[in-house]
Amino acid sequence: MCGVTGERDLGALLHGLQPQRHPYEYVFTTVTGAVPPGVHPVVMVAEPEGTTLVVMRAEADAAGLPYDFVAAWITLRVHSALDAVGLTAAVSGALADVGISCNVVAGYFHDHLFVGCADADQAMAVLAGLSTATRPINA
Repeated sequence: MCGVTGERDLGALLHGLQPQRHPYEYVFTTVTGAVPPGVHPVVMVAEPEGTTLVVMRAEADAAGLPYDFVAAWITLRVHSALDAVGLTAAVSGALADVGISCNVVAGYFHDHLFVGCADADQAMAVLAGLSTATRPINA
C-alpha cells in the first residue's frame, strides 16, 4: 500500500472532509515502560519523558492510568497527503474560532482530531459547515 498518494489540494481536502465520530470516550495518558495489559492505544507518541498513549477511557480506568482530558475522537475521512499544506490550520482554526480546543494526529491516510467530549457535537457541526462551504480549487 505504500506509495499511495493522498490529496494535496486544500479546497478538495476541505470539501471532502467527511468527519466521522468514533464511539466511546478517549483519554491521553503516559507510561514510562510497556503498555499495560488490556490497554490498546489508538495513538502512541514516544517522548523523552515517557510514551503518550491515547486510549479508550474504560481501558485507562481498568488499568489505573491517570488522565485529565477526556476526548471524543473524530476522523477526517478524506485521504490527505502527509505533505498537504493548510489542512491542520484550516480545521483547527475553524474550531478555535468557536472556542474548541483540538489535538490533531496525522495518520498515513487520514487526520484524527481529539476534542473535549462536551464539544464533540459542535465540532462535528463546524467541520460539516467547513466542508459544505468549500469547493475544490480544480473543480
